[in-house]
Amino acid sequence: MVRAKIFSKFWEVAKSKGALQTLIFVSITESIFFPIPPDVLLIPMGLAKREKAFFYAGICLIGSIVGGIIGYYLGYFFMDSIGQSLIRFYGLGDKYLYLQHLYLKYEFWAVGIAGLTPVPYKLCTLTAGAFKIPILSFTLVSLFSRGVRFYTISALIFWQGEKARNFLEKRFNWVMSLTVGLLILGFIALKWF
Repeated sequence: MVRAKIFSKFWEVAKSKGALQTLIFVSITESIFFPIPPDVLLIPMGLAKREKAFFYAGICLIGSIVGGIIGYYLGYFFMDSIGQSLIRFYGLGDKYLYLQHLYLKYEFWAVGIAGLTPVPYKLCTLTAGAFKIPILSFTLVSLFSRGVRFYTISALIFWQGEKARNFLEKRFNWVMSLTVGLLILGFIALKWF
């Protein structure tokens, strides 16, 4: 019920004159502190103007990367104060421990995993900074993982239209998990061949 109300509200925002500015704002701030991912605006905006779905994905990607770099530097310089406060505020302690494990094991590849999964990207950016992952590696992997995420959504919208709406609203995490699985298989195949 609450989820339906949230999606309904974002449909209203997507139809407003300030929709593009809101998408930019949400894309940047979600990477730092905002609790709602830009996908919830990308979907209705893309469906309202399917010919602009890929443009909107690009806006999400650029905003997400800009916000991600800000979040990275917050984690790099201020993890003990601002970063930990955000983690406590959102109750992300368990996910932070999970990400720490990923960063220790996979380093910057953890950014790719977190960028595609339900792990909040803001947590990924803060943790990457806290672990001093090289900024170039962080940015490139973020570009790839967030690009896959936003352009996959836009491709579904562009080619499937309204059918994509119900599918994405109900099975978003499943779609992203499948995408991660396919990417991992691709990396394994590249390594072996």
